[in-house]
Amino acid sequence: QVQLVESGGGLVEPGGSLRLSCTASGSIFRIYDMGWYRQAPGKQRELVASIARDDSTNYTNTVKGRFTISRDNAKNTVYLQMNSLKPEDTAVYYCNAKLTNHARPMVPAGYWGQGTQVTVSS
Repeated sequence: QVQLVESGGGLVEPGGSLRLSCTASGSIFRIYDMGWYRQAPGKQRELVASIARDDSTNYTNTVKGRFTISRDNAKNTVYLQMNSLKPEDTAVYYCNAKLTNHARPMVPAGYWGQGTQVTVSS
């Protein structure tokens, strides 16, 4: 079994900052790409940022220059530092990881966390 557990969401005023964390645990063989998605009410889930095992990153245009994704491979953890938050950043943020487990070490699969709410409001 593999689990992704997110933390760090909450309520913040516009212009504020939050740091999200997501740790993968269980029978993990190797983690490849990790990323953060978000889903606002009435909207589709969208990719916010992703990071490959070699630390190459990708961001959606609306967060470039404000959000930073990073990872700690030793801790199986991915982070999302969110600065200069705007009301339109309000959403449930989900962690995603592409990984293999010990039962099937050559077959990558995608896993999701349970989501953490981020609300930007004055």
